[in-house]
Amino acid sequence: MRLFLSLTLLFFAARVSAQVASDAPAGERRVYKHSAGEPRVLELYFPPNHDPAKAKVPGLILFHGGGWSGGDLKQFRAACAYFASRGLVCATAEYRMLNKEETKTLPAGETKKRACITDAKSAIRWFKSNAGELGIDPARVITGGGSAGGHISALATLNPGLNDPDDPSAIDTSVVAYLWFNPAFATDDTQDPEIDILRFVKKDLPPAIAFFGSEDPWKKGWDTAYTKWREAGCTTIDLRLAEGEKHGFFNRDPWQSVTLVAADRFLTGLGLLSGDPTRQVPANAGKLVQPEP
Repeated sequence: MRLFLSLTLLFFAARVSAQVASDAPAGERRVYKHSAGEPRVLELYFPPNHDPAKAKVPGLILFHGGGWSGGDLKQFRAACAYFASRGLVCATAEYRMLNKEETKTLPAGETKKRACITDAKSAIRWFKSNAGELGIDPARVITGGGSAGGHISALATLNPGLNDPDDPSAIDTSVVAYLWFNPAFATDDTQDPEIDILRFVKKDLPPAIAFFGSEDPWKKGWDTAYTKWREAGCTTIDLRLAEGEKHGFFNRDPWQSVTLVAADRFLTGLGLLSGDPTRQVPANAGKLVQPEP
């Protein structure tokens, strides 16, 4: 039964991700590495009139969802385009996803999620190592993602392992903040300690904003991790709930605008953006709720 529920959640997450509409053009494509003989690509978005020689702005890198086996860069193009218009250099990165045959060959105790996390770490390191060319401050990098991408962004920054040996070891994957859109933290990841978020929960988590639909089946895993963070003394997570909404609610308007504006205000509160949000929230938009501690 447990395996059936896990597979059902994976299928549901991948299907929701596949339904995302692309309402922003593709960014400037760059290959950040090769893994398994294939190029791994990210797309870049720059602020208007950005001059890398003169400006060192915060950077944001987001990872798409899709059940660790699907999804694509379309998911966060709108978010990247918006935050670039607000002054951040933004990227959305793909990563290696093992197919069924490759997954069957994994050693006992390892899951397909490992490959995703290793590439995400490489993407963050590429982003930082090219800070001069991109015009970003490598000490002010933000990350996040949706569903599986939220999990990947968390493990890529919190787990000191799963590194690509070809990556520059002197560049770490630490970040100053997280934007998490219903991150898929599974309750049965204990089978593979390297990808289990519960093993990397700590008090001093960088500030994070997390969005969830109250009816999201993945919320159970989030609640477990969130409770453990709170028990550890962590006070840096800003949780926002969309009542009655399910997984992937943030992918389309009006909720896309609602969550982006909330994320904008969150980053402004941290001094990573300035001014008021410029995206308009539709008149029919619902309200995000901050649950009682």
